[in-house]
Amino acid sequence: MKFILTESKLENIIFKYLDNQDFIKIEKNESVYFLNSVDDEYAQIIYNKNNGWCYIYHDLVQEISSFFSLEEYDSEHLIGKWVENILQMKVSNTRSPALARRFQVENT
Repeated sequence: MKFILTESKLENIIFKYLDNQDFIKIEKNESVYFLNSVDDEYAQIIYNKNNGWCYIYHDLVQEISSFFSLEEYDSEHLIGKWVENILQMKVSNTRSPALARRFQVENT
């Protein structure tokens, strides 16, 4: 069976998917970290409040791309829109380093 989804419906489905990940948000200095659990030392997403940049762990981008049959660029963009929606802050740019580098939560 084939489904045809509008862009806004697909966006809503991806937002629900990300909501269901139950990320833990931790704010430290000028960054907001989205972690899988409180004890996790690596973030899936980091939002920088100073410049609006959103850094996304590449495996998360690949997961969304694979699951929803999207290009990685589109997945990265949609994750950025989801972050904007969650934080009510403007995402000026997104970046997902091609290397599967994890983002360590900074100590304060």
